[in-house]
Amino acid sequence: MPYSREMMESVRKVVETRPARIAEAKEGKHFPRLGQDDIEAILKKYHPDYRDGTKREVRVGAGKGTIVPNELADLLEARPMIRPEDVELGTVDVDTDVLVIGGGGAGAAAALTAAAEGVNVTVATKLRLGDANTMMAEGGIQAADKASDSPVLHFLDILGGGHFTNDRELVRTLVSDAPSIIGWLEDLGVLFDKEEEDGTMQTLHGGGTSRKRMHSAGDMTGAEIMRTLRDEVKNHPDEIRVLEFSPAVELILGDAGGVAGAVLYNMETEQYIVVRAKTTIIATGGFGRLHIQGFPTTNHYGATADGIVLAYRAGAALKFLEATQFHPTGAVFPEQNVGLLITEKVRGAGAQVVNVEGEQFVYPLETRDVESAAIIRECEERGKGVVTPTGRKGCWLDSPMVEVLRGAGTMQNDFPAKYRQFMRHDIDISKLPMLIYPTLHYQNGGVAINAEAEAERENLYLAGEVTGGIHGTNRLMGNSLLDILVYGRRAGLNAARKSKETQPGRLTLEHLSEYAAELEKAGIGSEAVSPMLLPDYAGKLG
Repeated sequence: MPYSREMMESVRKVVETRPARIAEAKEGKHFPRLGQDDIEAILKKYHPDYRDGTKREVRVGAGKGTIVPNELADLLEARPMIRPEDVELGTVDVDTDVLVIGGGGAGAAAALTAAAEGVNVTVATKLRLGDANTMMAEGGIQAADKASDSPVLHFLDILGGGHFTNDRELVRTLVSDAPSIIGWLEDLGVLFDKEEEDGTMQTLHGGGTSRKRMHSAGDMTGAEIMRTLRDEVKNHPDEIRVLEFSPAVELILGDAGGVAGAVLYNMETEQYIVVRAKTTIIATGGFGRLHIQGFPTTNHYGATADGIVLAYRAGAALKFLEATQFHPTGAVFPEQNVGLLITEKVRGAGAQVVNVEGEQFVYPLETRDVESAAIIRECEERGKGVVTPTGRKGCWLDSPMVEVLRGAGTMQNDFPAKYRQFMRHDIDISKLPMLIYPTLHYQNGGVAINAEAEAERENLYLAGEVTGGIHGTNRLMGNSLLDILVYGRRAGLNAARKSKETQPGRLTLEHLSEYAAELEKAGIGSEAVSPMLLPDYAGKLG
């Protein structure tokens, strides 16, 4: 058997309790949801965000005093990768109207929208176009586009999920644009799941939602969206130039103070590239590969907080970075799958989270922070976690329930990626539960923007996970894919229009000298440099 003898003994108990749990589910009964007081109590005691010593104030920069995770603070307090004298700004290698930094979903949406305005667009991406967290997103994208739903209800769900800390204007914009985003994606060729009878969109619940508004493409929704956007970008070679393996290592400012492009680093030739741009969009994603508090992560290899570092050194404000999202259902067995995302859509389809005794201990669709805290409590305080042969702890996600509730073959048909990933290790998730534990998943906060995707720094726009404010201190499932497209398109539109009336002026990197001086004044003598670009796993092993 793929599981150890001790783990299989626990699986036997899960099987024994399953019929009663299924009967209750069919009757519409569910484990009691937590009240507000209980939510606050469980978060403060068990959620990783509340652990002592895991965050600190940034000691330099425009946002001096902002509280962020230690791992991010280390990058913000590191020396810039380049000095002004290292780069000859008088020699411009690429001249463009709009520079998009990042080649994931937000960057691609921004580039397509900007190009449609008739301007010249350059996309600079760290790896290949499409190598991004968008490709890793599984469960779906939210949009209130059915008669039983409305943007108002979507708005209220997002506020509740974010504990009412969200920037409400950003949320209003998100939910208002959402239905048109689904239409735009369909027009581009995204193949969403649809009902066989009448061809209407299939929708499911996510954690914290009051309506079924999760649109999906199996359990590979992000990959389907990214595939379509990537192909569409490549269909416009005359309007959109793509520079792969060329991450931005610093923003360039104009003599009037606005952002005027960026210095790129060609990872193949190891040469710097000076890009002059009338407007710049940062869409670099999040910080999952910083492994906050040592957690494994669902994130793409390039998610190393580059955009935050660049924008912050250029004077942009930060927001909500004290809150990090841990997805409650990350794989914890087998070792090769540790950190792998098990989409919330599995719980939306009926799977329950149960402990070593096969007991349900939490409502399966609590918000992600609450669900995570409950799982940590079950494993760490109550001692009811399942222990793997390597000593990891986790709880069961009872996926075979889905086969009973929704029909035989559902796990293989509706979750093909997850089915194959576990079958590689002889675990048939239609018959055996998956062992899960919270995994680092999303950067709730980021650089502050307004509803037009503008940062406080002139000629700078941002979109996607690099931004902060939309989700408050906790994001609901399906709003990240929506976020990157709503604000990716808004960033592209507004950056393109602004570029038509903007001239970069004289290029300068003087802000780097000022930042270095501030580090010295604060007595910070770190030898580390940032942006990180790629995680150094070899160094950590050494």
